[in-house]
Amino acid sequence: MTQPNDLLPEGLEDRLPLEAARITAMMRACLDVLDAHGYDRVRPPLLEFEASLAGRMAGAVAGEARAMFRFVDPASLRTLALRSDMTPQVGRIAATSLNTAARPLRLAYCGDTVVIKASQLDPARERLQLGAELIGSDSVAAASEAVMLAIEALTAAGLTGISVDFTLPDLVDTLSAKAFPLSDDQIEAVRRELDTKDAGGLKAAGGAAYLPLLYATGPFDQALAALREVDAGGALKSRLDGLEQIAAHIGHAARITLDPTERHGFEYQTWFGFTLYAEGLRRAAGRGGTYRIAGSDEPATGFTLYLDRLADAAPQPEAARTCYLPLGHDRAAAASLRSEGWRTRAQLAEGEDARALGCGYILTAIGPAQLGQP
Repeated sequence: MTQPNDLLPEGLEDRLPLEAARITAMMRACLDVLDAHGYDRVRPPLLEFEASLAGRMAGAVAGEARAMFRFVDPASLRTLALRSDMTPQVGRIAATSLNTAARPLRLAYCGDTVVIKASQLDPARERLQLGAELIGSDSVAAASEAVMLAIEALTAAGLTGISVDFTLPDLVDTLSAKAFPLSDDQIEAVRRELDTKDAGGLKAAGGAAYLPLLYATGPFDQALAALREVDAGGALKSRLDGLEQIAAHIGHAARITLDPTERHGFEYQTWFGFTLYAEGLRRAAGRGGTYRIAGSDEPATGFTLYLDRLADAAPQPEAARTCYLPLGHDRAAAASLRSEGWRTRAQLAEGEDARALGCGYILTAIGPAQLGQP
């Protein structure tokens, strides 16, 4: 019976066996993909000094630094923070402990993150974050590798119907520098109106020249052609050529769309960002792009997947056969079964119901035998 003290805080939940099995299978599949492509896994601590962690998150996802739990460390009497994002931690590792490692540096990570308050669209306050960072390269090749790696990881996790939406996070900065000049005050206003897709607000903010950008969206080839027409002065040519090369690298591995003005979640990124979607998911499957590591200003490209968000769309992994081990069973025979991929559950007392315990087989003197129907 549930007692009042058994209730969990808002935004936190238990993951029961079937769901936990899906999440674990996804994590293993994704990490295997990253490892196969040469990404070395790092494990940053759950806690860091607040000043260091928040400082590396400055300019990153809006509000992330303010979303961290904070408390005083009794050992150092300094303020500690519980991480809300692992990407800045990987950046710190690259800039400190691995600063002399050969570049490009490929790192992978997976771990829990928590936030003080979640959004209405995503009420979970604890998330299992998995990702990869390619550090030391700001090239089309690096961006192509990151996108394909993310697609391959999602595919290995069992997701289908994968699509990728490209964006250009520094679009306004690039165009306002010369092609479509704006004052400093106008730049932020134009960004805001492009974010909300508000044509009237965009005109009122002095961004009438930016109106065609609102319609350069949709299937990649069509949207790219429209964007090239807008870019008559060639300010975006290198970026658009880069997008075209990345799309060619992806080929038919995923459906590709383009929304050049999308900035939500991409505020800290540089010339390229992407969002991943999959069939059966209400929210994005992941997000990534190019950025510069805070403090060292080293270029990097990476992506993040929140595996617990994806669990509903992932297939249930095939359960291994489970064999019941009766009292006095042959321990060597049981060990041999486990080495072959079986699961075993040992009898602890008389009167146990092997089938109720999830066992389909029982270990006999001549090996596992299928349990009869009750």
